[in-house]
Amino acid sequence: MAIKFHCDHCGKKIEAPDNAGGKWGKCPACHNKVYVPQPPSEDDELKLAPIDETEEQKRKQLMNETFQLTRDILQERNIPEAGPASGPASEIGGEKLTNHIILYLRQMADGSLDDAQRTADLIVPHRRQAVAILDQMATSDTPEPELQDIPMQVLSGLIRNLRTRIS
Repeated sequence: MAIKFHCDHCGKKIEAPDNAGGKWGKCPACHNKVYVPQPPSEDDELKLAPIDETEEQKRKQLMNETFQLTRDILQERNIPEAGPASGPASEIGGEKLTNHIILYLRQMADGSLDDAQRTADLIVPHRRQAVAILDQMATSDTPEPELQDIPMQVLSGLIRNLRTRIS
């Protein structure tokens, strides 16, 4: 049985003997070099398996559950947790919150990201107060004494990032 295929260059139908499969030849019409494909074999042919509707339903259900869990986790990250030590959000004093903010900025500048994350968790429940303190720090001409060694541009960026994070 002959191998039938089309020339890649001119598109003409070519018929080649079985023993030419896997070799190069010349197109009789355009004389360009063409690759003669292997003859089709019965073993290479795959038949489509029928779709199992129960498996498809399970897959869809798992995808929906994954989506729901992901959404729940992302929403949890946005909800501040009030730990037993922190008490209600209104009990913290402005000086203590300022110290937390200064500590966070120092930790970020020093690269202590895990510690900074824990400190930020203490700041988040007091958003309104923290934003006011951050705005005051951002507009101040001189930084807090604990932060004076941090370049002003870096400090401004850290303040902006914390403000965005807690807003």
